[in-house]
Amino acid sequence: MPVVVVESPAKAKTIEKYLGSDYRVLASFGHVRDLPPKDGSVDTDHDFDMKWEVAADSRKHLKAIKDALKDDQTLILATDPDREGEAISWHLLEALAPALKKGSAVSRVTFNAITKTAVTEAMAKPRQIDQPLVDAYLARRALDYLVGFKLSPVLWRKLPGAKSAGRVQSVCLRLIVDREMEIEAFKAREYWSVHARLATPGGDEYDATLVSLAGKKLDRFDLAAADQAAMALSAVASRDLKVASVAAKPASRNPWPPFMTSTLQQEASRKMGMGAKACMSAAQRLYEAGLITYMRTDGIDMAPEAVMAARDAIKAKFGDKYLPKSPRMYKNKAKNAQEAHECIRPTDMMLSPDKLKITADDQRKLYDLIWKRTIASQMEAARMERTTVEIASPDDQVGLRATGQVMLFDGFLRVYDQGRDDDDGEDSARLPAITEGEAARLVADAFDDELAKAREKGGDAVAAPAGLKAGPGLLVSDKAQAAARQHFTQPPPRYTEATLVKRMEELGIGRPSTYASIVTTIQDREYVRKDKNRLIAEDKGRLVTIFLLKYFPRYVSYDFTADLENELDEISAGDRLWREVLSRFWKDFSKALEGTSELRITEVLEAIDDALAPHLYPPRADGGDPRECPLCGQGRLNLKTARSGGAFIGCTNYPECRYTRPLSAPDGEAPIGDRVLGEDAGDQISLKTGRFGPYVQRGEATEEAPKPPRASIPKGWEVATLDLDQAVQLLALPRPVGPHPEDGVLIEAGIGRFGPYVKHGSKYANIADVDEVFTIGMNRAVEVLAAKQTRGRAAAAAPLRELGEHPDGGPIQILGGKYGPYVKWAKVNATLPRDVTPEDLTVEQALELIAAKAAKSPSKAKKPAAKKAAPKAAAKKPAAKKPAAKKPAAKKPAAKKAAAKPEAE
Repeated sequence: MPVVVVESPAKAKTIEKYLGSDYRVLASFGHVRDLPPKDGSVDTDHDFDMKWEVAADSRKHLKAIKDALKDDQTLILATDPDREGEAISWHLLEALAPALKKGSAVSRVTFNAITKTAVTEAMAKPRQIDQPLVDAYLARRALDYLVGFKLSPVLWRKLPGAKSAGRVQSVCLRLIVDREMEIEAFKAREYWSVHARLATPGGDEYDATLVSLAGKKLDRFDLAAADQAAMALSAVASRDLKVASVAAKPASRNPWPPFMTSTLQQEASRKMGMGAKACMSAAQRLYEAGLITYMRTDGIDMAPEAVMAARDAIKAKFGDKYLPKSPRMYKNKAKNAQEAHECIRPTDMMLSPDKLKITADDQRKLYDLIWKRTIASQMEAARMERTTVEIASPDDQVGLRATGQVMLFDGFLRVYDQGRDDDDGEDSARLPAITEGEAARLVADAFDDELAKAREKGGDAVAAPAGLKAGPGLLVSDKAQAAARQHFTQPPPRYTEATLVKRMEELGIGRPSTYASIVTTIQDREYVRKDKNRLIAEDKGRLVTIFLLKYFPRYVSYDFTADLENELDEISAGDRLWREVLSRFWKDFSKALEGTSELRITEVLEAIDDALAPHLYPPRADGGDPRECPLCGQGRLNLKTARSGGAFIGCTNYPECRYTRPLSAPDGEAPIGDRVLGEDAGDQISLKTGRFGPYVQRGEATEEAPKPPRASIPKGWEVATLDLDQAVQLLALPRPVGPHPEDGVLIEAGIGRFGPYVKHGSKYANIADVDEVFTIGMNRAVEVLAAKQTRGRAAAAAPLRELGEHPDGGPIQILGGKYGPYVKWAKVNATLPRDVTPEDLTVEQALELIAAKAAKSPSKAKKPAAKKAAPKAAAKKPAAKKPAAKKPAAKKPAAKKAAAKPEAE
């Protein structure tokens, strides 16, 4: 029977179900070949000849395919319908070539969705491998290899602690570092806004904002200080007001187009907090299950039959009024037709999320998102009415404006509304019925609650002129009919994974198949960390970026990277030759590499120090030298690197002066330098900031005690307000709680690598609150330790079904696992097929699953015959030679470590 090859076993199982017993479907388990992780795999001296190597794990998969081809030489390559999928098919054909006889039938099929219809239609329209798509892959892989294996060693030698550089990875990192430096350089600017609570003659209240004063339209910074805001506030509170005009305008909102890869990742991040990697993993499983179309695409168009199916679903579920007269058409954004896939959509529009039989929470939520976005994209527009009310004083010295919005017909919003990365300030407040020319009465006491809340929060209140009341950031008129609010401009927000992918897409950096891996890689390399869903540049990442900007500016340029991506697209369209693109790139890149050969580490650090100087050493308020050491007053501050790869600011007068501070402080705050907190038991207690963060220290380092007692500041403690008592408490840890009532062994409380804990002998148990370390008593400590011990001996979960005894002895059970139900016998665990439920599984089916699983792992099957045969096998001479034969394999781990450093993108 013909052999069909796909990437994954899940996809193979689904397709085999559609094709039936006439075909044999096998999985390659992704790529079967790659460039060996060593220098010379791309030969730049011989027209970029590439040396490929079959991965060790792939040999058994290739063997299974070769064995299948012995019975039938018909090979059908059915890998994914994109550049990467085309490359996998090409690699398979190259690797299987020795097993194929002359005249063998080899074809390529692609389908955008794993449904019976799509698969059947694809099998009826086979084609040959698309060489331009393969060429584009070869060019991309060679480029990534050359950057990773040529630039990364430069980083290792010239910048201690750096891990790797990548062609797109480094440019993506630059985006985050640039944003971090924008935040640090940002200077907040103060401004005020004035608001009033008004009422109609009928008593309906509404809010308005001051928009003109003294006949002049107010700009954002016209009220730049409290005294100006106070004058404006008094002007509003002292005047009679009336409605000058009421304008109601109809408006509509059209639905967003269906998802492509980048917009799916953005929405999954906004609405579910799902990272790009997790999003694509869940989407992959939905695709392989035949529930959605292919998930790596930059197309937003939808197949005509899918559009009609969506319209049928809308009519059935929501009625005719939600269905536009004609289908909505969206323009495809794909760079070339050969990769212009459909949007990401459900394969069955009538399969609403509530009917979906999926237990995995992430897949269920992602399907819900895709279904709603797809259905909404073909629905009627939302209609609303936006009303603007202008209010003025008789002398035209004061002008206010009230805006509101009324929804007339929800349209597509009944199903779906796109999330926002930042509030766009759209005013959706409802307004009462207001008539032009009517009085607008100021409502007394309207802002009393706001003033009380502002005072409760604490802080310094602004100075209140006569006739006004004040709170922190707030001025209120005497009768509280109007208020002035203080604002400060905000720095640009840090990127989330969603906004980073959006920015990369805008710049033309990366492609749908690479977004997730790029964002994941810079976090795995510890160049970036994620905190509250925001991406923050680590010092290590900042140093790498500055180094590359200094010595390889062209290769971290946004425009250059985008242009190179466009050239790769032109190769896939057949408009460029891939070796010519590589030749032009390598000519300039090799010269840039040669230019760094004589660089010394000290020279590199000085260059980075100078480049970062405006951020590291901002001007001092007293006009003094910003590089003067604040501790000794003699040394100068400069950049130093740590063994960990991070960096810190230190004094040149080391070791006499041990002043250090971090390169950057959390949330853009100014780093806090060393200070003395006081004395305890004759020792000076100091707060210091080292390369690993702030800490407290007892005494100073001497020759007799080079490492005085130190304690790190716990997470959540305010360093700026840390006092002597807190420092002494930290330095006294671990704190003895007392002897355990059962065995008399001392129980201690402390703060360790994994947070606060209690310890009894060699047993540890975490406690939730850092402050409890200093107050926990014996009863509570014993309770925490006992709870930890109980959790460690948690009872095994009850089986879902008991199927009876195995012929070789022992019960057969069905249990529920993290990845679904499975059959258990002895040490053999066999996962149930997706189309079989625990209730329907028979004993015969269970025995077949156990036998198949045991054949793969014979050591787990308890068979008497296997035990008897073991001594004979051990006695055979050839078996004794096996350990010696394995010795060369010991070199493999070292090669893998070296390969982990350079990055593919």
